[in-house]
Amino acid sequence: MAFKFTSPPWHAVALILASGGGIVALAAQAATDAPAAVYWSDGDSGRLPDGTKFRFNDVDSPETGSMKQRGAKCESERIQGYEAKEAAVELTRGKAVKVAQSYGPDRYGRQVVDLEVEGTDVALTLIAAGTHKAWDYDGGDRKPDWCARQARAPVAF
Repeated sequence: MAFKFTSPPWHAVALILASGGGIVALAAQAATDAPAAVYWSDGDSGRLPDGTKFRFNDVDSPETGSMKQRGAKCESERIQGYEAKEAAVELTRGKAVKVAQSYGPDRYGRQVVDLEVEGTDVALTLIAAGTHKAWDYDGGDRKPDWCARQARAPVAF
């Protein structure tokens, strides 16, 4: 005579839930293995994955804040500012970002840094792309005039 195993329906539910928990745990582990993201406040400053506020050394990008908030000097600068921020986000998204050199804090308490992704200087890459400009932040140079350049027309959706 063959033995027939029967179990209450809740056993099947418990087994499914337990195996689903294992999948969730594996997904969570995979997510923690990915490099932590840099948060970009604008195109040249933000927060490192450890929470440290930073600013690029000797680089400027257009401001993203409104003209009422002492941010951008014109709407063209604001549009360019969002383009610069997007370029920085895309360059660092999903990649390990390394502080190549730190120069200490600026007058706002942010660490002034050079960042690298895969051995490439992030700021120099952004300058070469045209979204950022070299600027001697503490050397007394005038801030670049972002309003002199025409911004690309915004895309309508």
